[in-house]
Amino acid sequence: MTSAIVTERGEGILTVTLNRPEKRNALTGDMYDAIREAMAAAREDGSVRVVLLRGAGDHFTAGNDLQDFGPKAAERVASGEKAPAMKLIDDMVDFDKPVVAAVRGHAVGIGTTVLLHCDVVAASDTARFALPFARLGLVPEFASSYVLPMLAGRVRASHTLLLGEPFDRERARELGIVSLSCSDAELDQAALGKAQALAALPPKALRATKRLINSVVYRERLREVIAEEGAAFAAGLVSEEHQEAVAAFFEKREPDFSRFS
Repeated sequence: MTSAIVTERGEGILTVTLNRPEKRNALTGDMYDAIREAMAAAREDGSVRVVLLRGAGDHFTAGNDLQDFGPKAAERVASGEKAPAMKLIDDMVDFDKPVVAAVRGHAVGIGTTVLLHCDVVAASDTARFALPFARLGLVPEFASSYVLPMLAGRVRASHTLLLGEPFDRERARELGIVSLSCSDAELDQAALGKAQALAALPPKALRATKRLINSVVYRERLREVIAEEGAAFAAGLVSEEHQEAVAAFFEKREPDFSRFS
């Protein structure tokens, strides 16, 4: 397992820490694979009742590392191989144990969409969220184009996903993404406290309750939307619009989409 993902077990809780603070915990393919391995082990380990997801340092995650993501992603699209992020998304749809997230600083892209599939989301006053897919010439992923309208309503979801503007914790609460607010100093203990409270409850009842909330019909629809988004996302990765967005990012300039129709 890569050192950029750190796991710790104790008191019925598996803590998964994104451990790349010097890069704002930007995610690489190896990190996605390591998270999948940890979640798979947690699913089979009866002593693990809850997963706590957090980021080391001042940020949850800046989303995909574009240096790792860009060229490799295009190669995967050409080969038809499923991306590590998509494999993690597929696995999380059926994960039946509670997942608690602790969010401070940046939560960009999948750093926000993964929260839509957590069960308790604690966010500090430093939390800043962004779903900048359209700005990057891409489309939303992790069924966010389905889940966010259900939580926030179509207009607020459209505003958020089409404009891709960053938003703060209070807006995230309005959108139904965050369930618990606290100060930055209190965040780690608050999230751990909720994980401990869940771990102390009857585990079979918790899993059954989560399965009822995430019904068979709901999960089937998630898979359908994830597949639809995945096809559109793959097309976006090899598009000229995305190439312009990535070039502008590395050249530290505003992208120019005026030539596209």
